[in-house]
Amino acid sequence: MRGALSQFLASILINSIYAMKNYPVILINTVLSPLSFLILITLASGGSLIGEAVEGSLIMTMFSSGTSLQGDLSHLKNDYHLQDMVVGSPARAGAYVAGMTISELIYSSPALVILSVLFYFYVHVTPLQLATIVAVMLLMFLTSVSIGFLLATVSSDIVESFAYTRLLSTLFSTIPPVYYPITYIPLPWRYLAYLSPTTYASEIAQNAAGLVRQTSTNIDVAWLVLLAVTAVFFYISLTKARWREK
Repeated sequence: MRGALSQFLASILINSIYAMKNYPVILINTVLSPLSFLILITLASGGSLIGEAVEGSLIMTMFSSGTSLQGDLSHLKNDYHLQDMVVGSPARAGAYVAGMTISELIYSSPALVILSVLFYFYVHVTPLQLATIVAVMLLMFLTSVSIGFLLATVSSDIVESFAYTRLLSTLFSTIPPVYYPITYIPLPWRYLAYLSPTTYASEIAQNAAGLVRQTSTNIDVAWLVLLAVTAVFFYISLTKARWREK
């Protein structure tokens, strides 16, 4: 137990604490990335969509935190061969990956704190509504972690990892209506947005906060899709990821 805890803490130290302490400038990108979309949507809407933009920024920060795992794991695996050392040592793979996963949240904590303050001032919800939004954020994080872990084990170079990261960012944050209501997308293009799970996450969150009302049927479908996507990606990452080289 103590050994697994040490491995867990070591992963956090390597992947977040060390970088945040020695290279604080890299935190600027972590903060500016979600805030840039928030500011853009808020200015373009004259402030009318600030609630949706704040919620969208929180969802995408959680999603980006998970996908960042892909780049970090790939870097440590391919450049430092850390995964080979973990595989060949008594260290537990679960503790290593769990520590790396939590480190991504710690790394994103400055952005999450700023966005949480904005959420407090601009989005007024009950404890139950807040719990719903947090649940959505956690599901998106688990989904992105599963995707990130799977891609990290199959990528052979950090350059390839960066390409995956950009692709995921485009498919899950730029195209889907995360920062604004889906009604802003004209038909029939609106149906394409439903190919991304972040669309369902934003609909649930916006409805929970009373920003964009949805029918109970739409919300039930959104929850089913979101839970199914999370379960499928989690299962694929467990069964198809190449932890050990053949």
